[in-house]
Amino acid sequence: MTTGKQLFSTLADGKLTVELADTNYSDPTGNRVLVQMEAAPINPSDLALLSGPADLENAEYSARKFVADMPEPFYSSQKGRHGLRLPVGNEGAGTVIAAGEGEAAQALMGQRVACLPGSAYSEYCFADANMCLPLRDVSSEDGASAFVNPLTALGFAETARMEGHSAIIHTAAASNLGQMLVKICKEDNIALINIVRKAEHVELLANLGAKHIVNSSDEDFADQLRGGIETTGAFLGFDPIGGGKAVDNCFRAMEQVAVAKMDEYSRYGSNQEKKMYIYGRLDMSPTILTPAYGFGWTLSGWLLFPFLQKVGMETMARMRQRVLSGLTSTFASSYKSKVNLEEMLTKEAVMDYRLMKMGEKYLVTPQG
Repeated sequence: MTTGKQLFSTLADGKLTVELADTNYSDPTGNRVLVQMEAAPINPSDLALLSGPADLENAEYSARKFVADMPEPFYSSQKGRHGLRLPVGNEGAGTVIAAGEGEAAQALMGQRVACLPGSAYSEYCFADANMCLPLRDVSSEDGASAFVNPLTALGFAETARMEGHSAIIHTAAASNLGQMLVKICKEDNIALINIVRKAEHVELLANLGAKHIVNSSDEDFADQLRGGIETTGAFLGFDPIGGGKAVDNCFRAMEQVAVAKMDEYSRYGSNQEKKMYIYGRLDMSPTILTPAYGFGWTLSGWLLFPFLQKVGMETMARMRQRVLSGLTSTFASSYKSKVNLEEMLTKEAVMDYRLMKMGEKYLVTPQG
């Protein structure tokens, strides 16, 4: 029996409680392994359980816990999790200290691995051996973000190929994921339009070799975006912002480029198929769409795990191998701050990492 600290999130009675608790871990069985966690990133996808739209400014903070009001309509909209005590932390890396009797589990005994346990903010966690990536000589810090961002970025390139596109638009492109996508598209000969908000982000991506970078803060942003689409033929986009007009801006520019190539006017707009995927919610406000791009458009959601189920084990294995080969290059992640389990529950840290600023990701070090 192993005992260690583990983070839990509970939503009940209009309040969000995030706390550290001591948890007992029995010996793993079958193809499960017990991992001593050494590093785990705080990704935007983790914040749904970790903070969400709770009132963190006025929360009650203590040594191993914070309690915050969850405003409406967000409290009622999460009715399915009311009263559930949920572990937090999608991914991380550490060392396998115990293994079940299964062949895959036994093969990992004593190895440093990246894993996807869904409970990574803990000193120890159980993981499926088939979802572990042996890191060999790669450190736990370098391997902590081996799943969510790398496989998502690779998934965008795979999706483009599957749907017959040779160019992509990516909004909020200066993120860790966005930087990976720049490198992937360069390697795979996929044209990529990168939308950023700051001049320093333009410089950052240009130094990575990005060819098409548009700054949404510039007065001629719309002209820049149209020019990029006309040059690349990008009528497929991926957006982590969700709220506001990010998607609308892309659809407008796509349609304007398509209409300019039409020989005859049509009241229904162009026949050019335009598609945007929303894969995150950096902005919790409503998604704004306007009647400015005809009817040849599709807006959909994109999630990593349904995508992996769709493409199957062979494609997923190929993607994982590519990630492992490029963990310190193409898929390298950088972190603004490192915090232990107690420190990540302080007001200072919570108020900072919940902002999800570009290039300012936190890394949790459960062992201190």
